[in-house]
Amino acid sequence: MQFQNTLEYARELDAQDSISSYREEFIFPQHQGNNVIYFTGNSLGLQPKSARNYVDEIMTDWANLAVEGHFSAKKPWWDYHERFSGKLAKVVGAKPAEVTVMNTLTVNLHLLMVSFYRPEGRRYKIICEEKAFPSDQYMISSQVRFHGYDPKDAIVEIKRREGENNFRTQDILATIREVGEECALILIGGVNYYTGQVLAMEEITKSGHEIGAFVGWDLAHAAGNIELKLNHWNVDFAAWCSYKYMNSGPGNASGCFINEKYHNQKDIPRFEGWWGHNKERRFLMEPEFQPENGADAWQISNAPVLALAPYLASLEMFDKVGMPALIEKRNKLVAYLEFVLHEIDKEVDSNFEIITPKNQDERGTQLSVFLHGQGRALFNYLMKNGVITDWREPNVIRLAPAPFYCSFEDMYQFGQILKKGIQEKSV
Repeated sequence: MQFQNTLEYARELDAQDSISSYREEFIFPQHQGNNVIYFTGNSLGLQPKSARNYVDEIMTDWANLAVEGHFSAKKPWWDYHERFSGKLAKVVGAKPAEVTVMNTLTVNLHLLMVSFYRPEGRRYKIICEEKAFPSDQYMISSQVRFHGYDPKDAIVEIKRREGENNFRTQDILATIREVGEECALILIGGVNYYTGQVLAMEEITKSGHEIGAFVGWDLAHAAGNIELKLNHWNVDFAAWCSYKYMNSGPGNASGCFINEKYHNQKDIPRFEGWWGHNKERRFLMEPEFQPENGADAWQISNAPVLALAPYLASLEMFDKVGMPALIEKRNKLVAYLEFVLHEIDKEVDSNFEIITPKNQDERGTQLSVFLHGQGRALFNYLMKNGVITDWREPNVIRLAPAPFYCSFEDMYQFGQILKKGIQEKSV
């Protein structure tokens, strides 16, 4: 497609956008009376307008029904989490029974490692990526220490090649083969938070299974962003947060995937609680745990319905639009942003470097841009002029135009603000 860096052309693209109306379903922060240009859906998605209604419904039921809301509310609280499984399964490429919602992301990864990190004898090592998101680093290190191992010995980090920004699939596979039968678990971020690179999850999962390891994925930056086929890829487990591309609100609940092949295994290691007990017998208060069918067996406590309500509101929109339509717009939107960046670079000779892979199959919504010579002053300028974006040391801004609510006109206007910021800085 032959793009043009003009306002008229950007508006023409918006007019052709089949899901452009969903922009009106979100609340934007304001800057001088106008919507901000919002590039941080990879950190916190905007609030759906419908979220308040979903929360208010629970508040009203609580006021009118009190404890009876567990069973008599319009959406009874005791099985509120079950409303997520079918819709989320479509988002992550799973069967409904393989998906549940509970806790928060790192908590769930810890709980899942109880089941899937089982070091024994020579098989005790964990493969992860270098400079993983800090929470993952802390989690994996603490799990290793908990089992009595030294993280320096038990954790194997996949490295980028010298001078390169992204991982090479062949290097990841080579590391897996090299660790071999010493590997107990492979746990990697499916989309790298810093560069936005999408890893070859199917190929890596297959390679991990060939050496006898469990394979899990942190999908914080993947769920609601890229196409996922967790069941088809035979992934063992995965977890994701809901507050980034899935717009559920700050620090909100996490989704989990547990492959169906582990369901109904009563002897699988697992931290158990009341809400994972057989639903039909839960209120008989029996002393012996009987696991629920499917991923719900990993539930521990009753669902925090006030937190889940905004997630359900957003998920309803995902279900109506579907991931194929979101991905189609995402690809076009990111490609246009990339074009605008290159056009501005030509006009002001700013020497940008986009460190996110150019190959569409290796990226999602995010473009990470290295600002050679520009520094944080340019980032501050953008923020002061109505562009909400994200800074990562040493000199990178992350731009994540979420397709639900970002427009092609946003991409054009961002380019104009960026150009003006560079020009003013160079005067």
